[in-house]
Amino acid sequence: MASIETVFKSDHEEVVFFNDQNSGLKSIIAIHNTRLGPALGGLRMWKYDSVDHAIDDVLRLSRGMTYKAAVAGLNLGGGKAVIIADPKTDKSEALFRTFGSFVDSLNGRYITAEDVGTDVNDMEFIFMETSNVVGVAKTHGGSGDPSPWTARGVLEGIRACVEVKLGKDSLKGLSVAVQGAGNVGRELIELFLDSEMRVFVCDIDRSRCDQYQNRPNISVVATDEIYDADVDIFCPAALGAVINEKTLARLRCKIVAGSANNQLATPECGDVLYAKKILYAPDYAINAGGLMNVSIEFEGYDELRANRMIRNIYYAIKTILHDSQKENLPEYRCADRVAEKRMAAISHLRGRYLGKTQPTFPGRIVKR
Repeated sequence: MASIETVFKSDHEEVVFFNDQNSGLKSIIAIHNTRLGPALGGLRMWKYDSVDHAIDDVLRLSRGMTYKAAVAGLNLGGGKAVIIADPKTDKSEALFRTFGSFVDSLNGRYITAEDVGTDVNDMEFIFMETSNVVGVAKTHGGSGDPSPWTARGVLEGIRACVEVKLGKDSLKGLSVAVQGAGNVGRELIELFLDSEMRVFVCDIDRSRCDQYQNRPNISVVATDEIYDADVDIFCPAALGAVINEKTLARLRCKIVAGSANNQLATPECGDVLYAKKILYAPDYAINAGGLMNVSIEFEGYDELRANRMIRNIYYAIKTILHDSQKENLPEYRCADRVAEKRMAAISHLRGRYLGKTQPTFPGRIVKR
């Protein structure tokens, strides 16, 4: 099968498939790189059209997590997990506890968290079977839902983009098209409205947009119309590959900056954005807020420290954009270079994480 060939041709350290008939769990965990530390990445639950699509998704997402952790300055590697199922109908305690046992069998090489299709309640079930999960409830010493922190980090990154591209130090009066009103998208919308921006929103689940129908400064548009919105900022906040050969020609924005992972269908799409003079905030650099927040659980969660870390996204994006201008290179290439330089400089000090010692989470109440 082409999908298996893709696994072996990738640069991943480990890709593990798990199937449990009793719980109905069909899952894949991809560990991309552990040179900086154990692989941390969220659990995505999605009704994939095929196993091939699930494999492609988990490989892309796990690689992105490696680069995200490196740019964010964390001592973590990159991994990701997917469950092939419908998050609206297929969730159960047995399914997530079985997944937790699957994670635990990897001896700390992979640490899971929530992602598209999963939430803090699902993490609680996983936590019953393994300590290798972050984003658990605050009552258990965790940090809870990472979505607000992801959104805050994106807002910091957008401030940097607006300063560089538009020469403004305020978001007031600017317009933004938000593609997706899920956990992070909803948080972003509220932050944008609080910043006195004009917001356009869409979602494949139209019911998610009902709450915005009669609110001031926000308009609901059709999912296919979002690309044509004449706005300052296009903010992808759902699934990836939305910047592709079909959508590039339709974009009327000045900036692409959002929370979605793998926004570029191919690296060449980043080159096209640069040629069109549309500033692009590399997704794994701007959306690292959630990862930063949950990473603090390793040392004992501290909300003040989380806020300080999130602010660093502003400076990280500013550095990438200045490098792009200085060297006349697309922004994504500059971000890749920052990540690869740090991995090369630090990885020899840490070595590959083999899971010989379990990560510790001070202050946790472990349920076993």
